[in-house]
Amino acid sequence: MIAFRRFFLMCGAVALFGGCRSLGSDEVRFAGFSYEGRDARFEREIDSRNEYFNPVLAGFHPDPSVCRKGDDYFLVNSSFAFYPSIPIFHSRDLVHWRQLGFVLDRPEQVPLDSLRFNRGIYAPDISYNPHNDTFYVVNTCVDGIGNFVVKSRNPFDGEWSDPIPLPEVGGIDPSLFFDDDGKAYLLHNDMPPGRPQWSGHRALWLWEYDTAADRVTGDRVLLLDGGIDVAAQPEWIEGPHLYKHDGDYILLAAEGGTYEGHSQVALKSSCVKGPYVPFARNPVLTQRDLPADRSDKVSSTGHADMVRTPDGRWYAFFLGCRPYADDFYNTGRETFLLPVAWEEGFPVILPQGRAVPAVVRKEGLEPDAALRPMTGNFAWSTDFAEGLDERWLTIRTPRGEWLRTDGRGLVLRDNGRTIGCTANPAFVGVRQQHTDFTVETTVASSVAGERFGGLAFFQNEKHYLLFGRTDSAVVAVRADGPTALLASAPIGPDTAGSLRLRVHTAGGRCDLEYAWGDGPFVALARGVDTRNLSTVRARGFNGVIVGLYTGRLSAAMFASGE
Repeated sequence: MIAFRRFFLMCGAVALFGGCRSLGSDEVRFAGFSYEGRDARFEREIDSRNEYFNPVLAGFHPDPSVCRKGDDYFLVNSSFAFYPSIPIFHSRDLVHWRQLGFVLDRPEQVPLDSLRFNRGIYAPDISYNPHNDTFYVVNTCVDGIGNFVVKSRNPFDGEWSDPIPLPEVGGIDPSLFFDDDGKAYLLHNDMPPGRPQWSGHRALWLWEYDTAADRVTGDRVLLLDGGIDVAAQPEWIEGPHLYKHDGDYILLAAEGGTYEGHSQVALKSSCVKGPYVPFARNPVLTQRDLPADRSDKVSSTGHADMVRTPDGRWYAFFLGCRPYADDFYNTGRETFLLPVAWEEGFPVILPQGRAVPAVVRKEGLEPDAALRPMTGNFAWSTDFAEGLDERWLTIRTPRGEWLRTDGRGLVLRDNGRTIGCTANPAFVGVRQQHTDFTVETTVASSVAGERFGGLAFFQNEKHYLLFGRTDSAVVAVRADGPTALLASAPIGPDTAGSLRLRVHTAGGRCDLEYAWGDGPFVALARGVDTRNLSTVRARGFNGVIVGLYTGRLSAAMFASGE
């Protein structure tokens, strides 16, 4: 939690322990927040020392990348336009993870102002260079500074360098490979030679990388143009990673787009610069060839990275999605883990025609009750007495002083930026990690004027659900493009005290309930369709973030569709 507090304090956005003071007319106090997940996928007994649940990181944790130093493993994920950026995790057994903080937790590292939600911080790659005992995260900030690298000697202390731009490197998905002889190489996706021949036609490129100057050198080398079968016109060859196995260089990349056609392909070469020969039985991971009505369905698998354990075994981390119907999912792309088998010198993550298992056997695991659960069914709550921990995110880089905690809860001040704009609204939230879950909060103050205070389920600027209060009503608002009022109940003169809000979500529906003080809960709306918050409807790459929000909610807003 230290790193998270530091990012807020350094940007001047919050005084986490500012003490009690009276509320301003533009402020709303929240007295607590609770979350409980109960997915059927996790309602089974497992041997926690020899089995684990997939996904290992539930909820919005896309594009996993992993590295190892000694017995320590480190993993990072994409974060797009959420802040802080690039969550970083540590593990000793590849299954149980503790979040260390964020790679980018200083505003000057990553200005995300005005970036659309399918832009920002794309797939990061984390690697360890044993030749100079340094960790690297190389990444793309789309519509921002482009490709860049940050470094750290010690990921445990949370101190990463400022971004070092890589202006010569175009495209997305850069990764670093450190060879046995001390040479370093940077791979990435970019446009193909000449003009693209079909939609989604891309190529993979390789540069030599100077670790002393932190820049690419020489001329780039074409590793793969289009994909493993150009006649099939595959979409978006991307996410490349290089490895060394039995003297050969292994090239692993995603192909087929990041939705249901997603897959992972493998190639190998005796030379780091190629030519690379594809595996005859590619793809080495996909779910696109399976029946749509399978149980415990996982879709869109790909964008994998592998790591070798000290005893010589290989494991692969990859993204996948858990639909609740057809290919609707609100939890976003999650992090899955499987052991790797080697066939003819190629890595096979999952044989074709086989479904990603919900439970996997891996002996010698190290469950730790002190770790915050990252998968399975769990519940947690906070009264904000100790501020915000690493679960909480803001939308884009926080600007201005609009958040504080005091002895009675969390206070948000209306900063004039609505949740539907491409700026930084007064919102903090956590990942939706289950399809079936309940969240509850208490609005412990009144709300003045056209202001709103309450819960927000945020997918992007045009797809969200609000449930809370104004100065005169309890309201539910949904955006699916234009903003629309779903339901409301007037606030009568006899309603005093705090307003409790509770939302039960199951699949693509939710029930919205409220209660005054210690009174009984009353339904404002039941069976509300939340498929507009799914990735298939909203598009983009992130999952739902549910949290607390205050901002303007006026008749003009509904008319303009803000």
